[in-house]
Amino acid sequence: MPIYLSMQRVRFSSPDAYEKFKLLFADTRRHLMTLPGFLHLTWWEHPDDRSWYNECSFWTSRGALYDWHKNTYHKYCKAWSANGAIMEDIITNFELVGTRLIRICPVCNKAEDKKYNLAEEQAVLHEACPQCGFHFPVLEETPSSFAVFKDVPGLPMVGTEEKKEKE
Repeated sequence: MPIYLSMQRVRFSSPDAYEKFKLLFADTRRHLMTLPGFLHLTWWEHPDDRSWYNECSFWTSRGALYDWHKNTYHKYCKAWSANGAIMEDIITNFELVGTRLIRICPVCNKAEDKKYNLAEEQAVLHEACPQCGFHFPVLEETPSSFAVFKDVPGLPMVGTEEKKEKE
């Protein structure tokens, strides 16, 4: 089953609507972390357009994303936003084809380019440089829910099923 990604680009109807949204959104992490298929959520303001916001979420399957859409808290938040808070919401969904991590250590200059399992991304990002032990900066979960992450160990790495079928 492929990892599922959802991206939203949002404009609010007013700065006040965005301030109210942030209050509701701050509680989102508590609800997401209870869902077995949730992996990742980030939210950020576009640097060139301060009224344009972007959300990216990763799920263990399309069904896991639909589980979130059936969540009572999410339903009420959507109803609130559709009642005039949001002016525009562009939603794009993808199935993951593969993931790679490219890192160059700022201490020893070791370059790494490796495939990794997105379902275990947090563990991979917390790995130190294998040569000198440098710990790369990692964004941790935020109280605002603008960054929420969870690993789901044991899921097969995307792309490995295809290889097995060809063999």
